[in-house]
Amino acid sequence: MSAEAADREAATSSRPCTPPQTSWFEFLLEEALLEQHLQKPSPDPPPVQLIVQFLEQASKPSVNEQNQVQPPPDNKRNRILKLLALKVAAHLKWDLDVLEKSLSVPVLNMLLNELLCISKVPPGTKHVDVDLSSLPPTTAMAILLYNRWAIRTIVQSSFPVKQVKPGPPQLNVMNQMQQEKELTENILKVLKEQAADSILVLEGALKLNKDLYVHTIRTLDLLAMEPGMVNGETESSTAGLKISAEEIQCQVVCYDLGAIYFQQGSTNAAVHENAKEKFFKTKELIAKNGSSSPHFTIDEERLAGYCQACGVLTSSSDDASQQATPYSQIHSCMKSGNYQDVVKIFLEDNLTLSLPVQFRQSVLRELFQKAQQGNDALDEVCFKVCVCNTVCDVLQGRIIDIQFCQLFLKPSKEKIDFLLEVCSRSINLENASEALKRKMAAFLKNLCLGLEDLQLVFMISSHELFIKLLKDDERKLLLDQMRKRSPRINLCTKPVTSFYDIPASASVNIGQLEHQLILSVDPWRIRQILIELHGMTSERQFWTISNKWEVPNVYGNVILGIKDNLTRDLVYILMAKGLHCCAIKDFVHAKQLFAACLELVTEFSPKLRQVMLNEMLLLDIYTHEAGAGVSGERPPSDLISRVRGYLEMRVPDIPLRQVIAEECVAFLLNWRENEYLTMQVPLPLVQTNPYVKLGQLLAATCKELPGPKESRRTAKDLWEVVVQICSVSNQHKRGNDGRVSLIKHRESTLGIMYRSHGNTFFFSFSLQEPLVLTTILSLFVKLHNVREDIVNDIAAEHISIWPSSIPNLQSVDFEAVAVTVKELVNYALTINANNHFWLIIQADIYFATNQYSAALHYYLQAGAVCSDFFHKMVPPDVYTDQVIKRMIKCCSLLNCHTQVAILCQFLREVDYKTAFKALQEQNSHDAMDSYYEYIWDVTILEYLTYLHHKRGETDKRQIAIKAIGQTELNASNPEEVLQLAAQRRKKKFLQAMAKLYF
Repeated sequence: MSAEAADREAATSSRPCTPPQTSWFEFLLEEALLEQHLQKPSPDPPPVQLIVQFLEQASKPSVNEQNQVQPPPDNKRNRILKLLALKVAAHLKWDLDVLEKSLSVPVLNMLLNELLCISKVPPGTKHVDVDLSSLPPTTAMAILLYNRWAIRTIVQSSFPVKQVKPGPPQLNVMNQMQQEKELTENILKVLKEQAADSILVLEGALKLNKDLYVHTIRTLDLLAMEPGMVNGETESSTAGLKISAEEIQCQVVCYDLGAIYFQQGSTNAAVHENAKEKFFKTKELIAKNGSSSPHFTIDEERLAGYCQACGVLTSSSDDASQQATPYSQIHSCMKSGNYQDVVKIFLEDNLTLSLPVQFRQSVLRELFQKAQQGNDALDEVCFKVCVCNTVCDVLQGRIIDIQFCQLFLKPSKEKIDFLLEVCSRSINLENASEALKRKMAAFLKNLCLGLEDLQLVFMISSHELFIKLLKDDERKLLLDQMRKRSPRINLCTKPVTSFYDIPASASVNIGQLEHQLILSVDPWRIRQILIELHGMTSERQFWTISNKWEVPNVYGNVILGIKDNLTRDLVYILMAKGLHCCAIKDFVHAKQLFAACLELVTEFSPKLRQVMLNEMLLLDIYTHEAGAGVSGERPPSDLISRVRGYLEMRVPDIPLRQVIAEECVAFLLNWRENEYLTMQVPLPLVQTNPYVKLGQLLAATCKELPGPKESRRTAKDLWEVVVQICSVSNQHKRGNDGRVSLIKHRESTLGIMYRSHGNTFFFSFSLQEPLVLTTILSLFVKLHNVREDIVNDIAAEHISIWPSSIPNLQSVDFEAVAVTVKELVNYALTINANNHFWLIIQADIYFATNQYSAALHYYLQAGAVCSDFFHKMVPPDVYTDQVIKRMIKCCSLLNCHTQVAILCQFLREVDYKTAFKALQEQNSHDAMDSYYEYIWDVTILEYLTYLHHKRGETDKRQIAIKAIGQTELNASNPEEVLQLAAQRRKKKFLQAMAKLYF
């Protein structure tokens, strides 16, 4: 042997190896092996696994000479195996917590029945008819143990269980799981039928005043001896493991009885009294004897929860200790409608923090539900409880709930008063930690920064709690921040009348006048205030007192060039307030402010006069679109002439805003001024104004779309312009290492305008004409599809008019195109949410981005709006084969496989391959057999019948047979009858889907 081989063998021999697992049959061969195995620190296999193995081998059926399956024989081998299983359970001290956790219901049922059998309980004996006091202690304990398990199993079966996700489907494993499931259901059915008897047995056990004994390995060995060798020890009161009478009452019977009574209370509220009695008796015995027992354990937290729940569900006035708990008090107040006391309890609990956050939130949700049902008096209670919860969240470092922000959108003096009261009563400043104080201080500071009304801010900042929590420098810094930002005040709100009563004199505080100036939208009053302010001081520029007064830079340079300070302030403020009112659609005040500003600037500046005329034109467009235009009334000819005049205007050095040109072109497109845009607009204007150029191309394309032949020439011109706008320019740059790299700039200068400008035009406020929006959507969808990604292609109207390719595909920023398509369809649906073609586009977008539930929502909505919620047939140009296939894929990826099979029928050629594959899936997240009534294809129903028969699913097979047996699906019926049956099922299925996904 070589040295290398010797080293390798030495290394192998020195490596520790895992001892082989002991097989079940070895315990049959060596009697003492089981006890030796169980005494190991970590026996392999573990005890519970041994029980399963022993009982599994003992219950295996046999096959006779005629190849017939026979029940397990009652021979010595099987009796020993059952005895070994009982010994392992005895080693575990018959702890039901351990046994229930590791053994299935059928296995544990078999084990306990063997215990009854070996304890000399005759088979078929009704336990309720047996007098436990007259039985041997071990026999009485076996009956008690079985009935405890029966009760516990019934209770456990009522709890929701999370389904284990199955692995790869294997027929043998699936059949075995199905058999075990059916066996468990049958055992549970029997246990529930006998539940009343089991309860009586346990109630009878409470009257026992003697100790009981449970079988040990020793007593089981004695029982296994031949009858002549038994010395009677197993029958005596000293054999087995002793269980005291108090243990039986406390940790065995009372707790289990309480649990079954509590479970029955869901259908019979009076039983909760019994549950309460048993749980409190258990609690009393634990307090007397201690919770630790060598034989049984009780989850004291769960017991406390049961006691708490019983105290709430049973309103007994004599139980003072229970009534004193916040839970029962809140429950009592909610039942009696005493909601003010609920607020009081929550407020007191903010100091003790005894109520869990989940309970607080559940009470608030219940109050919100009652308020939504029409009880307006609860709105104030909801706010107060929400404030208590919010302050509690702040002190415990949790995120503030959105409900508080919603309820605090309109703050008032009363709300601030209550909030400050809750804050003051929720923190004891003398004993509170620094961390707690910092949390409260940060909350109050952020509250100040978020408020708009300065008076409400002053209420908080002058409160005693605020002063104590924030240091002088922190308060000073906060006040500086408040001065720098102006309050977000609605300028169209009428100022408080008392401000107008203040006489204009030097004694009036400048700050009060500035406050009036911020609030006022009356041009005359603004002028008077500015005159008074300039009379008091000539050093300040009053157009700067609010950073919410914003004027476009193109105007600001001209206005700030005015030499007279008063005139400059007045023009700037009038324009800023007018623009703000226009933005919030307060067109009446905007017109007053613009008219006053126009009158003022006409006296000294022709340039600013034209600026104001332009802004008033934009205001008139907005006013018409928001007013008469909504009902379809055409604008007056004067307004159309002014729009044309603006576009054709050639006055030099006039500052122009981009949005006005956009809105003018959008206005002409909305009102179908296609003749002007295509034939009458001056050529120089088209060449110099990119918005007019874009509008002309759109108008020309839309003008030719309704004709018998769709012209491609104008569409091609519009296509090329948009492609240039969406292109990126490439530049080559030499790096430090000498290599040339390619750099992409986000926007190309090749187009008629920058992409950002084009996007703002496409999303213009007034662009509402359906044909124009459809054309723009169609163009961008085609541009999105040009990459030939068939899987993510989007469908749209008129898509065939656009060119099918781009010379330089790499130059187009397809990421920006995808974003534009999303924004465009979202905008279009705000104009008309019932356009089924736009809805299909939205659904395709969600499909391409893997948002399958949302995609199904819009596919179904598109079908619903064009079929009167599926009462009529969905047009075939809406539910094309491509749309149906995408709906199938969405359902498949959402694991709704029955829906997949039904949708396969909607295709022109039924896709049996996909349908059959979907029906083979057992992990389906839809209603499964409840959908069978929507299947009209007999082939699919026949396959379902075969599949359920193969799986042994009798109930589901019967449902499929019932569906296939309907006379209207008979293949001998006329085609009209079969079509009518299919249409009726389509309608019902799509309506069911709509209810699910809407």
